[in-house]
Amino acid sequence: MTQTNVQIRIMPDGLGQKLDLFFAAAGQGFNSYALRRARLSEVVALEAQSDGELARMGLRREDIIPHVFGDLLSPPA
Repeated sequence: MTQTNVQIRIMPDGLGQKLDLFFAAAGQGFNSYALRRARLSEVVALEAQSDGELARMGLRREDIIPHVFGDLLSPPA
C-alpha cells in the first residue's frame, strides 16, 4: 500500500522561522501562537509585495515582522 505525504503551506518557506526568531529575541518564552495566527495574513500579504512596493510604503523586507507586531513588542536590538 502506498502512502502519500501531503503538506499544505499557508506561508512562504522560511517565514515561520523569521517569526520564531523575532518572538524569541523579543519575548523570551512568550507564547506567540495566538498573535502569529491573528496577524499572519498581514505578514503574508506584505511578503508578497515587491521590494519596490514595500519601499513605497516605507518598508524593507526585513522590517515586515517588526512592523506588523511592533505595537505589541519592542523589536530586537
